[in-house]
Amino acid sequence: MSTKYTCQRCLNLLRSGSKSRSSAEGPARILRRRLSAKCAPPGKALQDQTKTQSASYARRSFAKQASTLLDTHGRIAKDEPVEISSSAASTPPPKATSRVLLQPNNLFHPFSQSPSPEIRRRAAFIKQHAYCPHPNHQQTRLPIGPDDPEARKSAVRLNSEPPVQVDFECPDCGLPVYCSEEHWADDYESHLEICDTLREINGDDHDLRSGRFFPEFEYPGPQMEEALVNMTSWDTFLYTREFTAINEDRSMRQATRLLTYPVTLGSVLHELSPYNIRKGGRLTPEGLKSLSGESKFSGSSISSPTNAPQALRYTLHPPRSGAGLDIKGLRPNPPPVRIFILGARAESSLPREVWVQLTHLFHRVAFHLIFIGPESMANRDHEFPLPERTPANPFGAIVEDRISHQMKISTFVEYYHTLHKAGHFHPYDPYFDCFMLFHPGLGHPASSHEWEETLPQLLETKVPILVTGYTEWDMQRDVKWVEEKMAGELDILMEPGENRFRSLRWDLNDLDPQDISCGNWGIWAFRGKRYETTHKDSETE
Repeated sequence: MSTKYTCQRCLNLLRSGSKSRSSAEGPARILRRRLSAKCAPPGKALQDQTKTQSASYARRSFAKQASTLLDTHGRIAKDEPVEISSSAASTPPPKATSRVLLQPNNLFHPFSQSPSPEIRRRAAFIKQHAYCPHPNHQQTRLPIGPDDPEARKSAVRLNSEPPVQVDFECPDCGLPVYCSEEHWADDYESHLEICDTLREINGDDHDLRSGRFFPEFEYPGPQMEEALVNMTSWDTFLYTREFTAINEDRSMRQATRLLTYPVTLGSVLHELSPYNIRKGGRLTPEGLKSLSGESKFSGSSISSPTNAPQALRYTLHPPRSGAGLDIKGLRPNPPPVRIFILGARAESSLPREVWVQLTHLFHRVAFHLIFIGPESMANRDHEFPLPERTPANPFGAIVEDRISHQMKISTFVEYYHTLHKAGHFHPYDPYFDCFMLFHPGLGHPASSHEWEETLPQLLETKVPILVTGYTEWDMQRDVKWVEEKMAGELDILMEPGENRFRSLRWDLNDLDPQDISCGNWGIWAFRGKRYETTHKDSETE
């Protein structure tokens, strides 16, 4: 041990290991306090200690905010907005530490007997609104698919029982799923198909309210450009991006529930994307042209500006221009890549540190995220009060331009077709623009009418459109609806299939406990159809 900057009194304390009689503090804590007070230069020890405490508290504060952001439904909470300060040093250290309420081996509890009041209220909500799925009951709604439990019920059976709300909690999963124990036992084989998943959801919800610290919500900063990211799977991505090691399945599920939004988007746009044109890669020739800028047309084919190869990946991975920090390194900067997130709901309330992870995948590129939708600011008025609509800001946009030097976020509480008609975002550039639709419900009977006016406008821009779905059935329903509405007017860029960076955590629909889904389970992409123009020499008489 070096003794150059250590006084003799502190050395004696270290060597003897004696304990102060006038204080209940341990030797290590006494040593740190005395070293900071006597051995360090005046003012420096206090400054270093303040910086260390502030940085540590900032990381822990964000981890706590991220854990509270996931509501009891497993989805991002809209009524619990997160306020994140731009300066960690200005945040005071906490006065008291949180107490661990539940241990890792004590996370399973029946919902009605949960130690969390919020989960007990959720159990009461389920019992009040969800109906028993036993086939002896009458249908309460039209089935939306062949796997829907409502399809087992009869709408006109004479001996069928009237609909009844659930009341009995399964002893294996702890959720109210049937109206009585008799119906649960009679339909037990059907319930076994989802019982293990429901038990997993039970444990994950209690884990978020256990009071523990969540190291999985501590995100790494930027890394050097030469360090390549492996986007084969979640494990390889987290390892090559130098995330804190996650050794438990439950922690992995909690982490991926938030990261699935930026990483799903980045996995399609990145030059090292796992989606390619090779067999099983799901990328189509049109998708290769839209993302990589490779054209299969040559000879007499002449591309117009509208039909030019759209190299979105080329824009996101520009060649080095020799830019530097001195006067000789000044270079003109390209415009930011605009990503329009339509129908924004949960993704608009994500902590901004989550979206900043997208910028760490693309060096030397700026992003402008634009959240559009009537629910993009739901229950967040105290976080960002909606501004008045003025001639300078006709649509009341909320602009966050200090997220980072590579990211700007704008939020519009408006339908996209209204903004499109006003020409607010014109012109669109296939090299710098992209649309992203997270679980839009294009083909859902309750929401498809809201997209009928928007869909032709999206195809008109000739810009890539990425779409995700909760389940395979939900995704295929959207694909079928789009193809029926715009037959012959679109090009499929990526075949529908499972998303490699889907959320590993399952979500529960409180209105129907039989309905479980997964955030961003599947992904596909399309674009307005392009027409190649060829010129033929006219015959002269």
